[in-house]
Amino acid sequence: MLYRAFQAQADLTTPARLAAELGRAALGFAPPWLRGLPPVAQAAAGLEMMGRMTLTHERPDYGFRTVTVDGGEVPVREEVVLSTPFGDLVRFKKDVALDQPRILLVAPLSGHFATLLRGTVAALLPENDVYITDWRNARDAPLAAGLFGFDEYVEHVIAFLTAMGPGAHLMAVCQPCAHALAAVALMAEDDHPATPVSMTLMAGPVDTRVNPTRVNELATSRPIEWFQKMVISNVPARYAGAGRQVYPGFVQLSAFVLMNLERHVNAHIDLYSHLAASRHAEADAAKAFYDEYFAVLDLTAEFYLETVERVFQKHLLPKGELVWRNRKVDPGAIRRTALFTVEGERDDICSVGQTVAAHALCRGIFANRKRHHLQPGVGHYGVFSGRKWSNQIYPLVRNMILATS
Repeated sequence: MLYRAFQAQADLTTPARLAAELGRAALGFAPPWLRGLPPVAQAAAGLEMMGRMTLTHERPDYGFRTVTVDGGEVPVREEVVLSTPFGDLVRFKKDVALDQPRILLVAPLSGHFATLLRGTVAALLPENDVYITDWRNARDAPLAAGLFGFDEYVEHVIAFLTAMGPGAHLMAVCQPCAHALAAVALMAEDDHPATPVSMTLMAGPVDTRVNPTRVNELATSRPIEWFQKMVISNVPARYAGAGRQVYPGFVQLSAFVLMNLERHVNAHIDLYSHLAASRHAEADAAKAFYDEYFAVLDLTAEFYLETVERVFQKHLLPKGELVWRNRKVDPGAIRRTALFTVEGERDDICSVGQTVAAHALCRGIFANRKRHHLQPGVGHYGVFSGRKWSNQIYPLVRNMILATS
């Protein structure tokens, strides 16, 4: 019912949005002197804002065509190394032979596409051979593809590292830190040849009992049956995954927006002002952010519910009770993989202390192969995107990678 209601609302507003886009396009043919008049500029800005009031379920473009390496421009293309119904292992392959560290960037599966980490990739790409977990929209996965839950996510991380081969590094951002840590623990216990040589966990919920945030409190405020009843919905018939139970991406986005409603409202007021005043650089930056932010993907119901229950409600990993396919997960089995954790001082999604908790769990790693960094002055997204990520955090990640390669 929830998904059908959303789809009906989207269908009903489509004509209005198309009309607004046509109106704005028509104003574009007006003489410059006319477009510059304040009432006309304001009308054009209003029409563009109306046309933008929608979500997309299509993955945005990563946008990498070239990268600067040693002062020269090198072509880059996306190469699918391994593909499943639920995600691809995508490599940003440079069209020259370079001996660079290989990194698996484990992207969150939390309502947005992996392109949310475009800024993370941009900093890594010049000096590293970057691979990313490019998760698919669950509504596009047919029922015949089977289930995709917590265990399957961990299984994908192991399969992707296996495809990359020995000597790779792993970087997990946000939500999948617990999943990635479990994958590395299992590989280490099996003495798997592709066990990563270093593991960087960034702003992820390893132990959400530490300094609980509003997100953590929401997850523990209701029994798992409530989440099953209230936020899980069936994919409508028009999509390939018709009938699959999902946690819709628009529900997750709504929750994030409501957490910081005033900030998002003010950002859209500012965007209107920039458009009306022809401040193109400021408007383009805001539009780029919200084009990405409003691109949503659905999660399988089993992945969402199992993650909420295992990570946020029962805290199975830090309590030593997490089981993967009837196997106890023991981070203490990790010995040869170096560990680096990063947190943001102002993170209101994954608070200080939740990620560094991995150090106590990884008791088999020598102290000289562990490092933690608390970045002053950044919130959640500032840990892996923006200037402080590029200029202050990434150099520390690079040092860890180079020291262990």
